[in-house]
Amino acid sequence: MDSSQIETGAPLSIEIAQIASPSTTLSPTSTFSPRISKDGIRRSLRASTVDGVFAAVFSIGTGGILLGNFLVGLDASPVVFGMVSSIPMLVNLFQPMGAYLSERSNSRFQYSLRTHGIGRLLWLILVIGIISFSWGGLNSNQLVILSLLILVCSHFLGGLGAASWLSWIAMLVPRQLRGRYFGLRNSLANLTELVGLPIAGLAVSHWYGGPIQGYGVILLLGIIFGIVSLGCQYFQVDINPQLENTYYANSSQTSEIQSDSAPYANSSQTSEIQSDSASNEPSEISEPISLPQMPTPQNQIDSSIWKNSNFLVFLLYFGLWTFAVNLSAPFFNLYLLDTLNLDVSWVTFYNSLRAGAHMLMLIVWGRLADKIGNRPILIFNGILIAVIPWLWLKMGSSPLDLWLWLPLLHIFIGANWGGVDLCNNNLQIEIAPVKNQSIYFATAAAVAGASGALGATIGGFIAQFAGSFGIAEVFIVSGVLRLASLVPLIVKKDLGS
Repeated sequence: MDSSQIETGAPLSIEIAQIASPSTTLSPTSTFSPRISKDGIRRSLRASTVDGVFAAVFSIGTGGILLGNFLVGLDASPVVFGMVSSIPMLVNLFQPMGAYLSERSNSRFQYSLRTHGIGRLLWLILVIGIISFSWGGLNSNQLVILSLLILVCSHFLGGLGAASWLSWIAMLVPRQLRGRYFGLRNSLANLTELVGLPIAGLAVSHWYGGPIQGYGVILLLGIIFGIVSLGCQYFQVDINPQLENTYYANSSQTSEIQSDSAPYANSSQTSEIQSDSASNEPSEISEPISLPQMPTPQNQIDSSIWKNSNFLVFLLYFGLWTFAVNLSAPFFNLYLLDTLNLDVSWVTFYNSLRAGAHMLMLIVWGRLADKIGNRPILIFNGILIAVIPWLWLKMGSSPLDLWLWLPLLHIFIGANWGGVDLCNNNLQIEIAPVKNQSIYFATAAAVAGASGALGATIGGFIAQFAGSFGIAEVFIVSGVLRLASLVPLIVKKDLGS
């Protein structure tokens, strides 16, 4: 599927017990020392990677092709598909509010439990709704409405916690290893999708009670995995946002310490971090980094956010890009399931090929980003991704299309989206200063969410009311706008430097 993932994750093949022994485990409510040891960094990044694996399983059950097939089985309209794609982006408008609330909290971990935890548990209501539908208690239209309501509430809570999570993990990942770490983490997430999605698709397709009931079973398993993933965050070194915001660097120090250090102690005036990679990479941070204590009013949004030219250019690019992408992206799977009338197991197979290509290329893009920067990769991959909607216009239901061109198209999509997902994430981390970092992340997410939701909604209405020509028109315009959205990146040559 041609879509942009905002949050992805993946695992290392290690047990939680191996991440931290009882003697070294840090309670999320503990009082921390002003130093994060190498072991603390290692443990945190491993725990975050395992968290990503289980979160990927949760995502399989609550979105993407399985949710789309579920709605197709309920005879949902193209407008509903546009809403399903736009809702997760539209609720990002509330990310600034979530960032503000998170900065008032005393623990990133506790805040994550209150937002993501409740949001994931809400999906249990849809499981109950599917059971009621099977027993005749709900009709298909009511179940569609219930699905949309759950989607809104769950993603609203997730939006409140997204900026806090990104700020948390950005402070734990050393800047020098950011590309490699997120490349590894995201590639393992795609490995999980590569393995799990076809299995889930086969289970839904061949469930003895029908695909609707089969989806209910997969959804329940996904919820369980989603709760376990939040438990993995317990093993990450926690951060107190209020203490974090009393320590920030100015001028040239900001670019040196970003995502490499964070203050935790109530009385310390310095923060010192020694770290290395989450895998077997050698340590690349050998000197301690000192941060001067510069108290500022808590939860005050930095007024310079609108004076940061790099950040404003990134907002312009990101908003245009998400609008152009989501103008057409929600309708590719609908085309396969509805227009071509393919079985969901085949569609999940195609999506697994995409995930596999995404996984393999993420590590390559991550290492390349560390060497040449994020901007060149975004421009290169953006141009390639811009032609994807035009390629879809050539897809049909002939055996050659089904067995050759569709698999190649999904591999092409996955390989190039890996670079865009990774570098978009890295670039905004690089641009955002340490102070009130989550506010910057939330603002970018809100802009992208509003523009992406607008694109998906407009595309949905055109697709429903303009017939087959409307779909073709949407694909053509989407490709042109994708190319146009790259202009800010091309013009701003020093972006992120």
